[in-house]
Amino acid sequence: MIILVTGASSGIGFDAARTLARKGHTVYAAARRTALMEPLKADGVIPLYLDVCDESSMEACVAAAGAVDVLINNAGYGYFAPLECASMEDARRQIEVNVFGLARLCQLVLPGMRERGHGRIINVGSVAGHAPMYFGGWYNVSKYSVTAFSDALRMEMKPFGIQVVLIEPGPIRTNWGIIAADHLADSAQGTAYSEAALREAAVMRKGYSLKALSAPSVVTRRIVKAVCSRRPRTHYRPGVGASSIVFWHTVLPTRWWDALMRVLGSPSLARFAEKL
Repeated sequence: MIILVTGASSGIGFDAARTLARKGHTVYAAARRTALMEPLKADGVIPLYLDVCDESSMEACVAAAGAVDVLINNAGYGYFAPLECASMEDARRQIEVNVFGLARLCQLVLPGMRERGHGRIINVGSVAGHAPMYFGGWYNVSKYSVTAFSDALRMEMKPFGIQVVLIEPGPIRTNWGIIAADHLADSAQGTAYSEAALREAAVMRKGYSLKALSAPSVVTRRIVKAVCSRRPRTHYRPGVGASSIVFWHTVLPTRWWDALMRVLGSPSLARFAEKL
């Protein structure tokens, strides 16, 4: 199969591209930082430049990949900031990258899939698409959108033999949490949220460095299942605590969940995290 993986310069995308190539698939790995994908060439992966905020870049990337059988929409990032402090420019970019870029790539590969009568789209969302996170408002908005988009697309594509799968990881041990924590700390400087945001950022940095978190390979295994299974599940939630997070958000009273999120960024937890 011909597979296009976005956001493949690091983390989940890098690991998925390498693993799928080793299984004999023709894999195109796409990202802005093409130099970081050079090691993938050793496994036969073909790096492509892709900026999901640029229409011409997306068109060129899809054209270079050719008749794509599987699109894995993994590109994305987490912009954490108090909602009052977040600039509309940063908020729009969060939606542009995580939602509109994903949607446009789907539009670009779907005509070919429909003509061939088969295809598969795998969108990498997050449990944050079900459970809001403290200071993660715009990131949550983007991932809730990915969840809704994927579910709607799945219904529309059913008559054409195109399957749509949503991967919703929990916390994974990558640089994602460190980058999100840096965004949060920078955005809240000199504001009424500074103290709470800095505590939360400290907890995030420590939390995403813990060995107890799942490695990217855990997500890759679900992606491989979504690619190779004759009848894949519509949703996968890999990673430690992923299903539990969604479960507890569903069953807990709203105010209890809100309190839990604030407790996770409390001074006591921040001090505990600093000792880990």
